[in-house]
Amino acid sequence: MRAIGAAERALELMCRRSLSRVAFGRALAEQGVWRERIAEARMKIDQARFLVLHAAWKMDVAGNKAAQKEIAMIKVVAPNVACQVVDQAIQLFGGAGVSDDFGLAWIYAGARTLRIADGPDEVHRNHIAKLELARYFTR
Repeated sequence: MRAIGAAERALELMCRRSLSRVAFGRALAEQGVWRERIAEARMKIDQARFLVLHAAWKMDVAGNKAAQKEIAMIKVVAPNVACQVVDQAIQLFGGAGVSDDFGLAWIYAGARTLRIADGPDEVHRNHIAKLELARYFTR
């Protein structure tokens, strides 16, 4: 959930900056590319949020062992979404995005670190694939 909160903060900063920053005679928020990126960020964040809610529900209803696939999925999805959204926010801010002035570089570093600290994505993906394949394996 912290990764989703970080992505939300980055999206908020991106929206506020796009409304106040002018390039090529128009606010960035009026330019199609930034509208598309903002929309994509919103969809990715909400998808990650719903996957977290589903995993939490399954843990409550069926237990942690039964929810291991959903838990592994969110360990991959949430930090990746945060990295993608923060990266787009940094892009919108330009050089200021990697400065200490807006906190985006710090948020990105935290999200990227989470992708390693909670186990590498490849390990989680391998586990997810094994669980998924087990559904179709018959002897």
